[in-house]
Amino acid sequence: MGNIFSISLSLDPIMTRCWDCATGQAMEELKAIRRDLMSRVRVAEDEQQLKRLNQVEGWLSRAETLINDADQLIVQSPQHVENLCMGGCCSTHPRSSIKFGKKIAKKLLEVKNQKENGDFSDVASKPPLPSATERPSEPTVGLESNFNKVWSCLQKEQVGIIGIYGLGGVGKTSLLNQINNKFHDTTHDYHVIWAVASQDRPIERSLDEKAEGIFQVLCKKKFALLLDDIWEWFDLTRAGVPLPPKENGSKVIFTTRRRDVCCQMQPNMDNNIRVECLPPGEAFKLFEEKVGSETLRMHPKICKLAEAVVEECAGLPLALITIGRAMASKKTPREWEYAIEVLRQSAASVLPGVGKEMYPKLRFSYDCLPDERFRSCFLYCSLYPEDFLINEDELIDCWIGERLLDEHANLSNSRNQGHFIIGSLIDACLLEKGQYNDRVKMHDVIRDMALWIAGESENERFFVKSGVQLKEQPKAKKWEEVTRMSLRKNQIENLTEILECPNLQTLFLGRNDFKVIMDDFLNFMPMLRLVSLEHLNLSRRGIKKLPVEMKALAKLKYLNLEGTGDLKMIPQQLISSFSKLQVLKMEGCGYGCLLVLEEMEHLKYLNVLTLTFRSASELEKASRFNKFFSCAIEC
Repeated sequence: MGNIFSISLSLDPIMTRCWDCATGQAMEELKAIRRDLMSRVRVAEDEQQLKRLNQVEGWLSRAETLINDADQLIVQSPQHVENLCMGGCCSTHPRSSIKFGKKIAKKLLEVKNQKENGDFSDVASKPPLPSATERPSEPTVGLESNFNKVWSCLQKEQVGIIGIYGLGGVGKTSLLNQINNKFHDTTHDYHVIWAVASQDRPIERSLDEKAEGIFQVLCKKKFALLLDDIWEWFDLTRAGVPLPPKENGSKVIFTTRRRDVCCQMQPNMDNNIRVECLPPGEAFKLFEEKVGSETLRMHPKICKLAEAVVEECAGLPLALITIGRAMASKKTPREWEYAIEVLRQSAASVLPGVGKEMYPKLRFSYDCLPDERFRSCFLYCSLYPEDFLINEDELIDCWIGERLLDEHANLSNSRNQGHFIIGSLIDACLLEKGQYNDRVKMHDVIRDMALWIAGESENERFFVKSGVQLKEQPKAKKWEEVTRMSLRKNQIENLTEILECPNLQTLFLGRNDFKVIMDDFLNFMPMLRLVSLEHLNLSRRGIKKLPVEMKALAKLKYLNLEGTGDLKMIPQQLISSFSKLQVLKMEGCGYGCLLVLEEMEHLKYLNVLTLTFRSASELEKASRFNKFFSCAIEC
């Protein structure tokens, strides 16, 4: 026992007193090294945009821990000194003092080693490019199935290029954001590159030397190039991007509003994914997120009215988001009823954000059409009622009659040109194929945008009240500015008020319940040029006879009498008087077709003729007229 006691007498006071001396000097040296190192790191990070080395970060973390531990020992040191007696040579708690002495010795050794390891020639380096940079995105609705399709395509080795296309505002960029962030959140060996190629921010066509540099980098890597919003075929090779080879599995994923761009970039349409508008349930969910559930609960009627607003948006996310935000502050049913009315009247531009944000975004598709002819043909489609299935041949006939197509081409070439334009509008997602192959339609929001464009135009002023259940002749403030008017598909019975429309070129009155049309109704529309009329569509009207005065239409090229089952009388020599007639349609006409054929032998321009024969014998009699016409006779 005596030996043990004598050792504690000799070690405790020595270690305690040495600690007081050594700790101050050692810790000050360590703190100084740490301060100098931190100063170098801050300069590298803040001024040179470098990233501190992991070994430097580790040293700084260990030094901080050592300094904190040492500070604790300094706090504990006076307590152990107080435990000493007999002139500072004997501890009243020998076991505790020995343990404390060992801590001091160990910590001094750690401090010494830390100081020796704190000499760094470099403290930071240029950070490596991340495999994918996370992009900010809002929660999406209804894109899950499209995301799964794209991600599934990405897993296929044989697929190198994937196209995502659809209507403007349908969620293509949001979908590409999800793809990018999926790369960010998962382990993979792709180098992910994001580039925006919008019409107003085109990708710079790289110079040869720049493209060569890009190629030299990318050809050695497995990359995923995400191109957002391209408007035309993009030459990957010219930009220095190697075509995705099967050897390393590189991918190119792009978005576009144009189906034809998808076909040019990726001919295999199985690898091109169309983003459709949302179905009703998901559309309402997205709308509710933007308008707020509190607003929908403000009044018992509002939720039902909101369903009508959502219906008018026709599932287009951009419209649901924009109009949802516009209605977020509307707390009364009357405000919601007004919104429904302006949406149904295609006057949504009065709502906040629609005319200044939504329509301009959609307009890019219109602005990118090849020329003014395409744009005029597109705007013309908005004259038809909402959700109306437009017969392609009838539409093309109207374009021909309105001289929107090449005037110098023969009728066959003009019709082919019309079908080409329809195909181009479908490719641009500005028209959609209807449920029948010979029908097209406009998305409700695209139609509203078209009417907004026509309203903003200096050359075109549309007055469109088609399919809105009008019962009376409409009113307008400035009839003199109107160039095209459509009152089609209403319940109007009387046109008894004069409309002074000096610039009116187009007038749609079909599918109404007319009983009275005043004699002078058309007299104040001089631009209609009735005597110079070239296109006359009387199809599906309840007319019983044609007036002999029609002989004045010496320039008539197109006459449609289809579906006029009540028509029993056509004056003799009326049809044959139309010496420039190119198209005559009488399918479903109540008048005898043979009587018409017999007087048309001298119509040298006629090249489209559609008739309905009631029997095989009638058709056989008509066959003798084939030698006079280059036409199609249908039974």
